[in-house]
Amino acid sequence: MLQKKLVVLGGGESGIGAAILGKLKGFDVFLSDRSPISDKYREVLLRENINFEEGFHTESLILDADEVVKSPGIPDKAPIIKALAAKGISIISEIEFASRYTKAKLIAITGSNGKTTTSLLTYHLLREANLNVGLAGNIGESFAWQIAEKNFDYYVLEISSFQLDNIVNFHPNISVILNITPDHLDRYNYDFQNYVDSKFNIIRNQTENDDFIYFSDSEVIISELLKRTVLPKKWAISLKDTITEGGYLDNQKLVSQREGEHYEQDFSELPIKGPHNAVNALASILVAQSVGLSHEVIKSGLLTFINAPHRLEQVAVVDGVTFVNDSKATNVDSVFYALGSFEQPIVLIAGGVDKGNDYSQIEELVKKKVKALIILTPDFKKLKEYFGEIVPQIYVTEDVQDAVNQAQRWSVAGDIVLLSPACASFDLFKNYEDRGEKFKQAVKNLIS
Repeated sequence: MLQKKLVVLGGGESGIGAAILGKLKGFDVFLSDRSPISDKYREVLLRENINFEEGFHTESLILDADEVVKSPGIPDKAPIIKALAAKGISIISEIEFASRYTKAKLIAITGSNGKTTTSLLTYHLLREANLNVGLAGNIGESFAWQIAEKNFDYYVLEISSFQLDNIVNFHPNISVILNITPDHLDRYNYDFQNYVDSKFNIIRNQTENDDFIYFSDSEVIISELLKRTVLPKKWAISLKDTITEGGYLDNQKLVSQREGEHYEQDFSELPIKGPHNAVNALASILVAQSVGLSHEVIKSGLLTFINAPHRLEQVAVVDGVTFVNDSKATNVDSVFYALGSFEQPIVLIAGGVDKGNDYSQIEELVKKKVKALIILTPDFKKLKEYFGEIVPQIYVTEDVQDAVNQAQRWSVAGDIVLLSPACASFDLFKNYEDRGEKFKQAVKNLIS
């Protein structure tokens, strides 16, 4: 019998994992990456005897595929993807491909913001319960790679819209949509509905035996639910309403109710702060209840959780001024939640590659809380024009140390200096992690 040919586009973590799983499952695997492949991954391909090319795409080899696993970073408008689509060749995500080969219980978490924190917290709660659980998707090791080499009973999957674009039968047992706000619109023809549809793919294959957890204060999510027949059992989360079946915030108390089970937790005790993290925590609690965790394990996990860096990460207190690294805030909605997490006056450092941002969402919070704005980007015009009449002091720079030094000059004891850019980082930095690390180093230079 002739081997089916699997072409993997992209030689990053997800692509290498898909190639390894494909080979294990008997495919004739060929991997192609238009960019150079890192030494680490090239060594894996050579060791596994997987055919590959880098630095270019050989169209004839790619169009000979029976199926293609596409890196989430490759847009549908890429010429090679258009050529594949024209030939009617199936194009799927690594998430779709990997899910075919596991019987593990899948917990899929998406949202414009908060999905990494919620995924890490959910994973932590399940690990605290000694469940055999893996963490994958848009975080950690490749989902496909783990399925090829490990044997978990549960997977917590952080899922991006790009990964959801190319699913067919992907079927999570528990799905979570934390929020949907404009983001990545350049990938969706600047049509917000296209982005919304992508996010809602997460429930497309769920049944009445599955769970769907969602933020009911989101008008976008509620509007979308009214238009759709939703099969899974629905569990709402609210920060303003009392929820009989789901989770809500009662003053500073997290309350989760599910099929007669009632859990309460003082939110102020948790190591994560801000209203957005109340939503994230409630989602994780509801997942934990769904898989049968005890209240004692949930409480222990919530109190011992350590979040990923670059998410409202306190860097240092210098002369009474608290410096906070929120470099992961690459859209306006993230900044909205960041600003809402502090009562003190804020010196805000923002800017980068604008993705079609609408700053009206944060206008009132900026008026109320931001005493000064430092714009860290060469492309400063839009931010300066929008906030020029709103913020008393504005400073423009392309140097992160200069930005931190100016923030120190403008701040007094009790203030917050907040790096929360609302933009992508690729103008001055490799990525948001690089931006965050350079900010942290600049703050440490104030002390040394």
